[in-house]
Amino acid sequence: QVQLVESGGGLVQAGGSLRLSCATSGRTVSDYHMGWFRQAPWKEREFVAAISRSGRTTGYADSVKGRFTISRDNAKNTVYLQMTSLKPEETAVYYCAGRITGTYDSSARITGTYPYWGQGTQVTVSS
Repeated sequence: QVQLVESGGGLVQAGGSLRLSCATSGRTVSDYHMGWFRQAPWKEREFVAAISRSGRTTGYADSVKGRFTISRDNAKNTVYLQMTSLKPEETAVYYCAGRITGTYDSSARITGTYPYWGQGTQVTVSS
């Protein structure tokens, strides 16, 4: 079983950038497809980005495409989310998640397919 710990959240002005990190332990991160999700107050948790075990395949929510980049360093057991041009409406708790499946496919966008979650890191974007 893998443990996930997010970091890198904080307060940033609209248009600014942040890089989130998700450090893993307990099992090598290369065994897992990984995803980033976010949850704003009074809203459901939503997909942001996902990356395959090898890092060769990524996927993004339409709302972040071109601004956010997901990456991973399997040697460091860490997954990243680089966020640029942040908007106030993107204020949320950001979570990383992991799953073990045979293939990376479109189900990577579905919250319920991830059994392993971090505790989340708060991102606040001021206007």
